[in-house]
Amino acid sequence: MTQKILIIDFGSQVTKLIARRVREIGFYSEIINYHEDFTKIKDFAPAAIIFSGGPASVNADNAPDLSAEIFKLNIPILGICYGQQLICRKLGGQVSYADNHEYGKAEIAILTEHPLLADVHNKQVWMSHGDVVDQLPENFKAIAKTDSAPFAVIANDLEKIYAMQFHPEVVHTICGTEIIKNFLTKICALTPDWNMHNYKDVAIQQIKEKVGTKKVICGVSGGVDSTVTAALINAAIGEQLTCIFVDTGLLRKNEAEQVKEVFSSFAKNFIFVDAGEIFLSKLAGISDPEQKRKIIGRTFIEIFDQEAAKIPDADFLAQGTLYPDVIESSHPTGGASQTIKSHHNVGGLPEEMKLQLLEPLRELFKDEVRALGIELDVPEDLVYRHPFPGPGLAIRIPGEITEDKVKILQEADDIFISSIKQAGLYQEIWQAFAVLLPVKTVGVMGDQRTYENVLALRAVTASDGMTAEYYHFEHEFLGKVATKIINEVRGVNRVTYDITSKPPGTIEWE
Repeated sequence: MTQKILIIDFGSQVTKLIARRVREIGFYSEIINYHEDFTKIKDFAPAAIIFSGGPASVNADNAPDLSAEIFKLNIPILGICYGQQLICRKLGGQVSYADNHEYGKAEIAILTEHPLLADVHNKQVWMSHGDVVDQLPENFKAIAKTDSAPFAVIANDLEKIYAMQFHPEVVHTICGTEIIKNFLTKICALTPDWNMHNYKDVAIQQIKEKVGTKKVICGVSGGVDSTVTAALINAAIGEQLTCIFVDTGLLRKNEAEQVKEVFSSFAKNFIFVDAGEIFLSKLAGISDPEQKRKIIGRTFIEIFDQEAAKIPDADFLAQGTLYPDVIESSHPTGGASQTIKSHHNVGGLPEEMKLQLLEPLRELFKDEVRALGIELDVPEDLVYRHPFPGPGLAIRIPGEITEDKVKILQEADDIFISSIKQAGLYQEIWQAFAVLLPVKTVGVMGDQRTYENVLALRAVTASDGMTAEYYHFEHEFLGKVATKIINEVRGVNRVTYDITSKPPGTIEWE
C-alpha cells in the first residue's frame, strides 16, 4: 500500500511545490484546502501531514483555520510559515504581527543537533512572513533560529509536530528538500515507495476495475499527455479502446498528418475528424481567453458526443488531465486559492455530458507522465515532446482567431522549433513556442514600408511547469531565427523574445 502524504493548503502560491518535493523524494502526495470537512482528512489516512504557508495573518478575523482534532490523530505534522504560526496559536503559543515583515533570503543557525536538520550543509533559507511566533506552546523547543526569528525551526518530539518559519519547498532554501526528506524518512520513519514502475501496474488494474467490459473513447492529440493516456488504457483494455483525433485547425504545422500516421499504427481503433472549420467559425469574433478556452472545450466534447453515438456501448471519455491542471483550475467556495486559468481538460465541459470521464493521469505531474510513458514503451521522441495546450494555437493568438493568423503562426512556430532542434537545444528546454501578437508595427522591407504583425518567441526551462525560467539563448541564435521568420513568413515584420519567468507570468500568454 502506497504511503500517502496529505498537504493542507492555506493559500500559498507555492503549495504545489510542496507536493512536487514530496513526490521527488518518493512519496505520493495530495493537496486539499483547509476548509475541507475533517472527515476527509481522516478518510485519506495520511502517513504524515504538511501545513502549507499562506498570505493571511493567523490573528486576522476569518483567518484560515482547521479543527484542533487534527492534533489528536497521532499523525506526524510539519508546518510551514503560516502553518507554523497556526500550530503555535492552536496549541497555546503566542503569535504577533511583526514590526518588520521579512521577505527573501536569510541564514539559519542550528541550535542543537536534530534529525529534522540532518545534512543541512547550506543554511540559506527563504522567508516570506508578516507574523512572528513570540512564545512556543508546551513541549516545543527551538532547534534553529535566524537573526530576526528566534523560533525559525521548532520541534515537539513527544507528539511529532514540527514547524518552520521559512519555505523549504522553494529552490532559494538550498537544503529545503533535505529537510522535507528528513521529516518523512527520519521523523516519520517512512520508506519511499512512489515510482512510475509501481504506479503503472496499479493504474492498469484500476482502469480494468473501473471500465470492466465497457468501451472507452480517448481523445488524442499527439502530445505527451494524450499519448501516454492512450498507451496506459490500451495496456489495460486493448480493443475496448477507440482513439479519436479531432483536428481543431489550431494545431502546429503538419501536426494533424503526423498524429494520423502515429496513431493509425498505435491503436487498433482510430478515428480522424477534420473539424477545423467548425472551431474557427465558433471562435469568430471572440477575443476573451477564457471564452476561447470554454468554446473549444465545449465544441470538442460536442464532437466527441457525436462520434460516441457511432460507437456501440461507449461509456467513457478518457482525457490526459494532469495534477497541475486540477490544482490550477480548482476554485473552491471560500477557499484560500484562486483560479489562475481554466484548462481545456478540466474547464468548459458541459454539465450534461453523455460520457463518463476517465482521467488516469490526474494524480501525476508532467515529469511523472514522461517516466510512465517510458515504462509503457512509448517512443522517446513522443515522450519528451514539449507540452502543447489543449486549446492549441488559439491561446497563442491573443485577440480574435482567424485562419490567416493561424497559418502565420504555424509557419513562424515551425521555424523556431526547427531551429532549436537543429541547434541541439530541444531537450534543454521545457517548452518553446511563438505567439502572434494583436499588434502591428511599421517596418521597411526592401525599399517599401510595411505595416505587419509582431511575433513573440517564448522558451522556458522547468522541472514540472509549476515554476519556470526563460531560456537564455545566445543573441546570435535569436537574431538568425528572427531574420528567418521575417524573411520567410509573410505578415510578420518584427520579432521579440519573452524573458518573463513564472511567476509572475504564466508559461502561455493566455
